[in-house]
Amino acid sequence: MKRSVVFLVVGLLVITGASGQSLTGKTMYISTKTAQIKSSTGFFARTRGTLAYGDPVTVLREQGAWVEIRSASQSVSGWMKSAGLTARRITAGSGSTSTSANELALAGKGFNEEVEKSYQDGNGLDYSAVNAMEALEISEEDLYVFLEEGHLVTGE
Repeated sequence: MKRSVVFLVVGLLVITGASGQSLTGKTMYISTKTAQIKSSTGFFARTRGTLAYGDPVTVLREQGAWVEIRSASQSVSGWMKSAGLTARRITAGSGSTSTSANELALAGKGFNEEVEKSYQDGNGLDYSAVNAMEALEISEEDLYVFLEEGHLVTGE
């Protein structure tokens, strides 16, 4: 009985320690199509630069859901949300076809052009509104003005 309690406690400690591992010092990879690197933690902080899907970064430190990173090329450093990173190295195949960042991001989620087309064709649904929304680009300045004019919370 005592032995099983000891194993249970040790097992829980191992699981707890594994789930709380720090990312500091680790090489991670951008897991979103693009990632804006900010001067501080906060959505409306000044953007220092942008990294692309698959770009390697080194995690310098963590602060809640934010991580301070430095790009492998050391061209940019700053803060981003940790949800935009993955530990898995992202590479395109060595075939002769070129793969875009958008295609790689979709593939990472289990999608490709054929799967997307089958959803559109098989359901008889019109995805033109979705495609139009995906094409929209709204600047941070415009978003901030919208939030302020609507008396909405402007971030962290």
